[in-house]
Amino acid sequence: MNHLHVTAFVLTLVLAPVLHAVPASAAPAERWTVDLAVDTDDVNVRLTSAGLRLTDPRPPPVPATGSAVAEGMLVSPARALSRPANRFRAEVVATAAPGATVTVQVRGWRATGWSEWRDAVPAAVLDQPAQQVQARVVLSASRSGQPVEVRAVRLTADAVTAVTAATVGLSYRVYATRIGLVGGTTANGHVIVPRDHFVALPSRRGLSPRGAGDYTVRVCTTGGSRCAYAPVWDVGPWNTRDDYWNPSTVRENWKGLPQGRPEAQAAYQYGYNGGRDQFGRVVLNPAGVDLADGTFWDGLLLTTNSWVDVAYLWTGSGPRGVVGDGPLNVRAGPSTGYGTRGLAARYAHVPIQCYEVGQTIAGPYRTTNRWNRLTSGQYISHAYIGQVWGGAVSRC
Repeated sequence: MNHLHVTAFVLTLVLAPVLHAVPASAAPAERWTVDLAVDTDDVNVRLTSAGLRLTDPRPPPVPATGSAVAEGMLVSPARALSRPANRFRAEVVATAAPGATVTVQVRGWRATGWSEWRDAVPAAVLDQPAQQVQARVVLSASRSGQPVEVRAVRLTADAVTAVTAATVGLSYRVYATRIGLVGGTTANGHVIVPRDHFVALPSRRGLSPRGAGDYTVRVCTTGGSRCAYAPVWDVGPWNTRDDYWNPSTVRENWKGLPQGRPEAQAAYQYGYNGGRDQFGRVVLNPAGVDLADGTFWDGLLLTTNSWVDVAYLWTGSGPRGVVGDGPLNVRAGPSTGYGTRGLAARYAHVPIQCYEVGQTIAGPYRTTNRWNRLTSGQYISHAYIGQVWGGAVSRC
């Protein structure tokens, strides 16, 4: 097998506007070795005496719209840095067969939550320093099932002059398909249950760990009559490296496509890439998001695949409430007397604009008359919100 020794990865994280620039000479670099021990939030990987490997390197038996190769990932524990840093570089020591890959990604904690996961790329910096970071190691076997083995991952964090980046929450109209696949396992290790509530996007950059909503989307019908808030727990449809919501300077693949246009849509509608996805499969629909059955049927009341408006909420800013029990009814006003306008899944991070006083509700966290008004103008009871982060919420 070929020996792969990769050095000096530099990672780009899209964060909030710069508040304080960090001089390049402010502090020395901080270095550490990533713990490759496997625990419950890791998927299809195992640690042996020789290194981190895929538990099962065989390709999926019937790849439909997801990955056509075996993949696994290890999420390291979050690391508190001794001082804020805004640049991260990874050195990877690995052995990979032809066609197999290993990727190191990181994310940083900011005032509005975690940034997207970012692959290691040259000369990129965060626009705002992070005090806490997390690493993720993604292994992909070859199409024939040849494995990859990671022996060590070392990270370096330091500070350079910060740059400014946009913070507007991104929203695009894309085609949605229904996932189904009850009993199957998602890319983050979640076992799909009937009437489940989550979505899949065709890039791991917005993939939440199992049992978390760090990356949540708001999916609305095109008329805006129904909206569902759901965590991103799977990768697909079709591609696995198409973060189409990002600008071309950040987008991992298909940089020539307009921002907001999924590669599958371009392939299906315009014959882009010969009408095929990244694995060479003929694209049979223009899907840019997959919806689990509960999100599809119950949240949006869809009966067939449809165009929807998707907001990628981690690209925005402001206070977020974490839904601790759900799916939670999203209502037109601050009481149960108002009609439902959608659902917010358990673990979803929902953007809170302000709060109003309304009907008193006894919930799993508190008994309260506080109702949070979301940025869409709809309401959820605060009795079901486990925590609020990203800033204080004022009365409307």
